Amino acid sequence: MKGITSTLLLAILFFSANGQDQARYTELVDKAFTLYEQKDYNASGAMYSAAFEALGWKGTSHDRYNAACSWALAGEPDSAFFQLNRIAEQMDYANLRHISNDTDLNSLHTDKRWDEVITLVKANKERLEVNYDKPLVAKLDSIYEEDQGLRNQIASVEAEYGRDSKEMKAHWQRIWVADSLNQIKVLRILDERGWLGPDVVGPTGSSALFLVIQHADLATQEKYLPMMREAVKDGRAQGNNLALLEDRILMRNGEHQRYGSQIGRDPETGEHYLSPLEDPDNVDARRASVGLGPLADYLRNWDLTWDVEAYKQQLPELEKKLKEMNTK
Repeated sequence: MKGITSTLLLAILFFSANGQDQARYTELVDKAFTLYEQKDYNASGAMYSAAFEALGWKGTSHDRYNAACSWALAGEPDSAFFQLNRIAEQMDYANLRHISNDTDLNSLHTDKRWDEVITLVKANKERLEVNYDKPLVAKLDSIYEEDQGLRNQIASVEAEYGRDSKEMKAHWQRIWVADSLNQIKVLRILDERGWLGPDVVGPTGSSALFLVIQHADLATQEKYLPMMREAVKDGRAQGNNLALLEDRILMRNGEHQRYGSQIGRDPETGEHYLSPLEDPDNVDARRASVGLGPLADYLRNWDLTWDVEAYKQQLPELEKKLKEMNTK
């Protein structure tokens, strides 16, 4: 199964739909994933099917892969293979390592159709990677796994030891050390070869370049921002990642973010909040222009509800509180 943090690793089927259909699709996919987590696999598979139907039988490769996992765990191999063949034949799914090792799909391995799927995925991988710089791909993949692996452990460390514990502080220290070392490696690549696209370093490697800059100091972010902007124009970087970097730079310079990507956390209560945002009324239009989904969907990751009118009313108080915190 693939969780929220792995979506960048899968090719996405882009589709056109009105906002109501897209909202319904997102709602059903969220329910399907919740049912999967509750181990109600049959209901999860059925909910994914309902989501695809709501969008004219369209959907992302990420969601179709997850649907296949649910159907496999539910003991419905025909439905599982339908989804796997769809992403392998029509959506260039090429993550051979993941699909081969995903225990959710173990029940399919003895079916003759499994080898056919693996053959398709392997062919996609070979075709898409023909121009890869293999040594550089390996280096950037390792950087990505370290960057995300350490950050994916934050919640569990905090849950076990507490937000202000010495264990949590030690974990943040490990993250800062890793970020510093990874920054040296990535800046050398950027200075020598420029911003390389997924056609050279693969989708994971491309994400690693962005993540290291996103987690760098402000001066480094501002230095490489023009390079990333050019890369987006040339199709070597993603516009949605650029939006996240621009938001972070704006926030660090004391300005309002534009796309709503930056989430703050109250040091006293531990509650999350949407950091100050310019022109809240039109944020979804700006997000859509760079390939980001609706803000309401994004905020659900932090159990936040988007109410634009309430946010505008609360914004002056939030700004005041942040200003007081920054002057302490």
